[in-house]
Amino acid sequence: MASLRQSAPALLLLLGFLTGSVLADDPLRTYDWTVSYSLLSPLDLEKMVIVINGQFPGPLLSVSTNDVASVTVRNNLTEPFLLTWNGIQMRRNSWQDGAQETNCAIPAGGSWTYHFQVKDQIGSFFYYPTLLLQKAAGGYGAIRVNNRGDVVNLPLGCPCDEFDVLIGDWYNTDYRELRLPLQLGLPLSYQPDGVLINGVGPYQTNFLFKPGAAYRLRISNVGLKASLNFRIQSHRMLLVETEGSYTVQRQYESLDVHVGQSYSVIVRADQPLGAYFMVASTRFLDDEVWGVATVRYSGFSGGPSSGHPPPGPDPLDYFFSMHQARTIRWNLSAEAARPNPQGSFQYGLIRETRFLLLENDRANLDGLPRYTVNGVSFLHPDTPLKLADYFQIDDVFSPAAIPDVPDGRSPSSGTSVIDVPYRGYVHIVFQNSEDVIQSWHIDGYNFFVVGMDVGAWNESKRDSYNMVDAVSRSTVQVYPQGWTAVMTELDNQGMWNIRSQMADRQFLGQELYLRVNGTRKGAPTASERDELPLPGNAILCGRAIGML
Repeated sequence: MASLRQSAPALLLLLGFLTGSVLADDPLRTYDWTVSYSLLSPLDLEKMVIVINGQFPGPLLSVSTNDVASVTVRNNLTEPFLLTWNGIQMRRNSWQDGAQETNCAIPAGGSWTYHFQVKDQIGSFFYYPTLLLQKAAGGYGAIRVNNRGDVVNLPLGCPCDEFDVLIGDWYNTDYRELRLPLQLGLPLSYQPDGVLINGVGPYQTNFLFKPGAAYRLRISNVGLKASLNFRIQSHRMLLVETEGSYTVQRQYESLDVHVGQSYSVIVRADQPLGAYFMVASTRFLDDEVWGVATVRYSGFSGGPSSGHPPPGPDPLDYFFSMHQARTIRWNLSAEAARPNPQGSFQYGLIRETRFLLLENDRANLDGLPRYTVNGVSFLHPDTPLKLADYFQIDDVFSPAAIPDVPDGRSPSSGTSVIDVPYRGYVHIVFQNSEDVIQSWHIDGYNFFVVGMDVGAWNESKRDSYNMVDAVSRSTVQVYPQGWTAVMTELDNQGMWNIRSQMADRQFLGQELYLRVNGTRKGAPTASERDELPLPGNAILCGRAIGML
């Protein structure tokens, strides 16, 4: 049972958070969220859905660069609960990350306040529950990190308005029932019951456009495992941003959005007065599943969209998808969170200090199917890794549990942690040995996607890398029997989750953690300049109970 320390008054708590880390005039954005169940019918069948303040999807979290967010989460579920902030870097503050091994869960009936500053970041992101497959019941919502308008120029003009478009596969089965076969090692069906757009099924969502106006759509794939293709009938989309990076602006008729990914596009209402289909359809499945919404022009008094929703690319064409991914490049001249252009960080000139090749695969362990990374299926310990590391609790994890590259070991279960040096520069290759697409995410970091292809990675593949304008993001796809290479500077201390964004594969072991140095209780080198201290309202659990 988790133990919750007596929290200090909110003002003292906030002052403790701010000390030495932010300026006094940085705006504070406060949110009070209550998480509960509600019987809803996103598709045809009624289902228990996780709502926040009665909303599904949950409330928008809207902040600007340098803002401090204070989000109080009250858990009215019957189970423990945590939120993670997908793509938000949590500078020096993995205590607020919301992953299972960085935070003790908020107990049923309890509450906890997240405090974090959004620094050096702009763009489109989302939050979602991390425990017990709760994401299959909802509990997710959009995040916008806006530019500081007084000092940073938007490279995309001034859209008339913005819309958050949350797309994702959906299963009608209650999430608690979906967990049962997973506990026996059986993955979720690839064929979902439907695709939702902003929490509802086909033909239930409307977007109102003024003729001639331009709109920014912030699109996120918040689903469990299906890649989706997004498109709007008769309209082209100008891609301008992905997960905190402005991109080279390019027009697309449709856009593949893989699990966990976010994009911003500009759409201009330049078609005749009418109503048009917006579509999100599954990719790489034998039977396509479609989510459909309507874009309606103001002043149009006619009925629904005419004709049929527009088809997307061949649903089984991986090469179309890979070619499109390679066209997404970093905008080297755009300002981002700071006035200096994105291209001023010349990642291709930095000396590589560590190489990791992370191969996902399947295995049978103790008679049950599991999923592995470099032969190890992640096993959650009795105490969250971040607390075990901070309090130096023995026998919780060993950095030697997982090798840097596959070494032919027999598959096993283990608590996978890789030690990496602060300020190092790491080259990571995700190798996919399965026949299905994968999607990988690193908490606390963006990385440069320098290459991807089919086949096995080897040293000769470096010759094909983009070392000039590769896009920087936090979630990347890896095509079947293929590889994707990324590079990142380890400038954010803490314990950070690397995970498959496919919910069932993560549930069954495809994740690990990076320990980027980090503070230890009583260590003489601990510095708030590099990592914030244990928060005053920390929930302690496992063997960390009573350690203060």
